[in-house]
Amino acid sequence: MRITVIEHEAEAGLGYLAGWLGLDCDVVRPYLGDEVPGRAADGLIVLGGAAAAWEDERSPWLPAVRDLLRRSVTDGTPTLGICLGAQLLTLACGGTVERGDRGLEVGACVVTALPAAADDRLLSGVGTAVAVQYHQDAMTGLPPGAVPLMTGDQYPHQAYRLGETAWAVQFHPEATPEIFAAWTKDSALESADRLNAGVRAAEPDLVAAWRPVAEAFAAAVRSAAT
Repeated sequence: MRITVIEHEAEAGLGYLAGWLGLDCDVVRPYLGDEVPGRAADGLIVLGGAAAAWEDERSPWLPAVRDLLRRSVTDGTPTLGICLGAQLLTLACGGTVERGDRGLEVGACVVTALPAAADDRLLSGVGTAVAVQYHQDAMTGLPPGAVPLMTGDQYPHQAYRLGETAWAVQFHPEATPEIFAAWTKDSALESADRLNAGVRAAEPDLVAAWRPVAEAFAAAVRSAAT
């Protein structure tokens, strides 16, 4: 069994997920010229990136990624959209993504499960947890039929499920402290050192919260393929 992974930029790779999933991943890098496939393998993960979900002129492969996400939802392929990937899933399936009106959400931030998460196959065990954030766009309207699963203080739509096998998370369960530090390195954030230290200090909590989610996603891939 294999997972198709769409990587939008070198600085936003699989991170923790590379070791947590326990399945082979076919990483597609359209920014290097790889063609976005028409269909995913046994599962699909779409990672984050600096572009906005609607900036097709900046990242010309985004329409193909939205088509792939839409088809994966229709086909019942286990799908996980992370940050930009979540926003692309939202747009692809009829929701709304806009520039956030509450500014940049960044660092180790608290997210909280909603009641519907109690019996969700990925997020049922999370409750309240710390997650890495780095986004200024927001999912302001979820796709028809989406089930909200997690929320936060700055932006309410932090995770949802669409159908039985597609999930979107606004935060970054894959981000290691090293990945986060790479994101802040070339930024204009005056608080970069403090933010980096916060993510480093939160690493045990990040692993405890999100490794089981990654393993549950891999289990969903295995289940769908048998």
